[in-house]
Amino acid sequence: MASKRILFVSRSELVSPLHAQFKAHECQAMVVDDRASAMKVVEARKADLVFTLPSLPGYRAQDLLDAVQQSAHPVPVIVFTEKGSAEEARYYMEMGAQDYWLCPLTWEKIQAVLPEDAPAPVAPRPVAQSTPREVSIVGTHPSVTRVLALARQVAPSKATVLISGESGTGKEMFARFIHAHSGRENAPFVAVNCAALPEHLLESELFGHEKGSFTGAISRKLGKFELASGGTLLLDEISEMALALQAKLLRALQEGEIDRVGGVETVKVDVRVLATTNRNLEQSVEKGEFRQDLFYRLNVIPLRLPSLAQRGDDVLLLADFFIRRLTREYGLGPLQLSTEARDWLMAHDWPGNVRELQNLMERAVLLAGAGPIRSVHFLLDGQEWSPEINEEGETAAPGVLPMPSATSAVTIDADGRIPTIQEMEMHLIIKSLDKTAGNRTKASELLGISVRTLRNKLGEYRKIGLDIP
Repeated sequence: MASKRILFVSRSELVSPLHAQFKAHECQAMVVDDRASAMKVVEARKADLVFTLPSLPGYRAQDLLDAVQQSAHPVPVIVFTEKGSAEEARYYMEMGAQDYWLCPLTWEKIQAVLPEDAPAPVAPRPVAQSTPREVSIVGTHPSVTRVLALARQVAPSKATVLISGESGTGKEMFARFIHAHSGRENAPFVAVNCAALPEHLLESELFGHEKGSFTGAISRKLGKFELASGGTLLLDEISEMALALQAKLLRALQEGEIDRVGGVETVKVDVRVLATTNRNLEQSVEKGEFRQDLFYRLNVIPLRLPSLAQRGDDVLLLADFFIRRLTREYGLGPLQLSTEARDWLMAHDWPGNVRELQNLMERAVLLAGAGPIRSVHFLLDGQEWSPEINEEGETAAPGVLPMPSATSAVTIDADGRIPTIQEMEMHLIIKSLDKTAGNRTKASELLGISVRTLRNKLGEYRKIGLDIP
């Protein structure tokens, strides 16, 4: 599979924290700071996705958006900013941006919007593959294997599928599994969060608009239905869609055609539609919050995902899976869960489901040192982190321990010296900032401390000469 190629029109310091993730996932990242350089990359078909700041010295994102849409080889453009507003988001998305994000950029967010399979730079993508693209769904509990078997069976059809389940159960993952086994795996997989945009923007996002159809519509914009042509369109959180827009969606599903906002021509589309919800749509229908006819149209194949608490030993299978993946991403040695940690994981009720488990394992991998992982590394219920001390009064986390730098690491000295508690604390704080691209709030959540405590610590590090942005 060809490497994914991302172009950033940005200051380099906003992208550099992601270098390790790009390298680990064989993703090519390019950073430029002007329109001419950006368009040279786009026109040469060397970028599959573009991220741009709203402005840089001598540069405006609206000029790039206009040029990309006029290009013979348009690519999706996402505007990201350190300080944004709803008005600015509306402006750029009406100009044709695929999305509008607030910093920090994270690999998880970027990975979710990368094209399913970037075209190879020297040859076109084949029309078909002999095997579906890999989608990792981990679990052996009957509640999961039944749903997985049903998903596999209906995947080759064009039937709409309604995937329901609590937040964090993996609904989008199952949608991607269906796409990967559908015979449409080489065509686009496009996801739209119906709760993320107001009604008028969501309509334009789904169906596109014509130039001049409203203030700010300076050029034609293709909607997600057209961009997903031949492939799969995922309508995430479908229950949040306004009733008026539900009627237009129903027509698109029944007739296989759409009308762009401000358009006079009907556009035929060939799209397989999947939808997800964490609500009971039948209750929403009874309350008049969701159209009954649309519910029946979406619910041709219902898939109900179990909560993590209902999946028994899958908790441990998933925990081990996340630990292996995270240690590879962070370049760490193998880590194991202690018996005590496994007992804790099995006893927990998992209100956040698989997403909660994944976040918990990431925190534990960062805090466990050389392991094994114990429940103290989970930092739950407001628990404050402090390095563990053994009976001899020594730090009980031997092994490779980075010094106070996000990029350097040292081992225990030959004479047996173990880094001090203060050095370990400094490392953990800097590592958390590196992981969250400098976001203090997210870093404090990862560490299990308050933002105020984190800021005080950073102030202390600045006083001793450490370069803290």
